[in-house]
Amino acid sequence: MKTVIHKADSRGVADHGWLKSYHTFSFSSYQNIERMNFGKLRVLNDDLVKPKMGFGTHPHQNMEIISIPLSGALSHKDSMGNKRAIEVGEVQVMSAGTGLTHSEFNDSKTDATNFLQLWIIPETMGVAPNYEQRKFETSERKNILQTVVAPKDKLEGDALPISQQAYIYRTNLDAGNSVILNIKNSDNGFYVFVTEGNVAVSENILDKRDAIGVWESEAITIFANKNSEVIIIEVPMN
Repeated sequence: MKTVIHKADSRGVADHGWLKSYHTFSFSSYQNIERMNFGKLRVLNDDLVKPKMGFGTHPHQNMEIISIPLSGALSHKDSMGNKRAIEVGEVQVMSAGTGLTHSEFNDSKTDATNFLQLWIIPETMGVAPNYEQRKFETSERKNILQTVVAPKDKLEGDALPISQQAYIYRTNLDAGNSVILNIKNSDNGFYVFVTEGNVAVSENILDKRDAIGVWESEAITIFANKNSEVIIIEVPMN
């Protein structure tokens, strides 16, 4: 088993006034040669968008983009004709493929929006762009694993499809409970990100917004030292 720990206070920070963004991996003005990616996971941004502010229309190509709101809501509009709000409990996926443009905006006049945006390098370049979002019930991840994203050729349950052999799981653990994750593919690794609480992974203690990457391991156990919310990204390492 190999591991790498990324503590919350080790992340890059960009404060643009309207947007405060914490970068787990190199992104924009934050460049760290030792923090370029975890396998095919290229970006994990923790964004806080002020009321009535947002990202103007901008392009993406050949990237799997996943957005997970943690508080507030975000209005989305793209070149495929989608125009929807993304709310807490929902997950949004975009396969940028041959190219698309989109914008994201916090419509609230009073409340900031906090969301995670993940970029995963696709398995195949130049796929047709695709957009999907879905609400996932909190009750269905209470002390168990909930699969919210999976490869488009190996979908399970209500998971949203992406063009990569990668999975994203969520779990809400009560103190004293644990979950075990078995690797789907021996070439994959797990990246565990704590959104709330305190957990133990492979004898490592993680607090809110801490993360650990684990690879060359068939399984991991996540134990909650107190009530916790965790997101796990399983990705190919090569």
